[in-house]
Amino acid sequence: MTKPRFVSAADVARLAGVSRSAVSRAYTPGAAVSEAARKRIHAAAEELGYRVNRLARTLHQDRSDLVGLVGGNFSNPYIAAQLDALSCALQGRGLQCLLMNTASAGADVSEHLARLLDYRVRNVVLLSGAAPDDLIRLCAQNGARMVLINRPPPPEGTQADLILADSARGGRLAAERLIAAGCRRVAVVVSGSRTTAKKARAEAFCAVMAARGVAVTTWADGANAYATGVEAARSLLARPGLDGIFGVTDEIALGVLNTARHELGLSVPGDLSVIGFDDAPISEWSSHGLTTIRQSLDALTAATLEAIDRPAEAPPTRFAVPVELVERTTVA
Repeated sequence: MTKPRFVSAADVARLAGVSRSAVSRAYTPGAAVSEAARKRIHAAAEELGYRVNRLARTLHQDRSDLVGLVGGNFSNPYIAAQLDALSCALQGRGLQCLLMNTASAGADVSEHLARLLDYRVRNVVLLSGAAPDDLIRLCAQNGARMVLINRPPPPEGTQADLILADSARGGRLAAERLIAAGCRRVAVVVSGSRTTAKKARAEAFCAVMAARGVAVTTWADGANAYATGVEAARSLLARPGLDGIFGVTDEIALGVLNTARHELGLSVPGDLSVIGFDDAPISEWSSHGLTTIRQSLDALTAATLEAIDRPAEAPPTRFAVPVELVERTTVA
């Protein structure tokens, strides 16, 4: 039995009665090939089911059409929505996504990320997690730009564009909204990951509360996940009197919200006000109606595309993503 294989350009050339180089020219915009030969080549390709080997073609280009998307928490509702929006936008521009999940990479995360460069990616977009020093070095050596979304800034001189939502402003908006609701004993749930963005949200929240004389309890344990919100709610709400909780992501805030309502029997917002951060699509479901701080997904996607479009030699830049309060039904 013949071993299955991809149809090659040589197969097309034999059927069309042309040279191998003629097949290559027929699929290269602007290359010289007669119209008659082009028609024979395309007809042969259609008959055989031939597809151009774009991966091989990238070896002869300064920049490929591959973009590496890297993250370790794709189940997070906001990151999932971000991935959906960004991958669709990239495909609309004729660019292809190479997805890498670092959740199970462990200590070998640098080695896993470095494999992206084996595929000559033009950009490495980090959706979550910090950029390892080894990857930063390899990207610089290979001319692959990095795009860091709500990540800590890399060392000075790194070819990395930063896209940052105004996390501190979001934390202040959350605090001001809970104060306006009459909350006087509040908590902030950060999770144990404590990334730069999450810390900025929590610190700004606490600063506003301190200035208003409002006591804040901080929960900083567990992963950035729904389960962390569940555990935080069980612990924090075991003590009577707490009347407001800010979850620094919607996923955490939803864990708090559903535990308070359905396990602890509290009225939200009657007994407790809950506010999140992100405005993931799930947050506006009528079963949740989560009041939250929105970092615009459209603005985030547009900034990422602009960064990817920048020339490889362009100096690094920063893109600011605005935030705003979205009123729903979980704050009094």
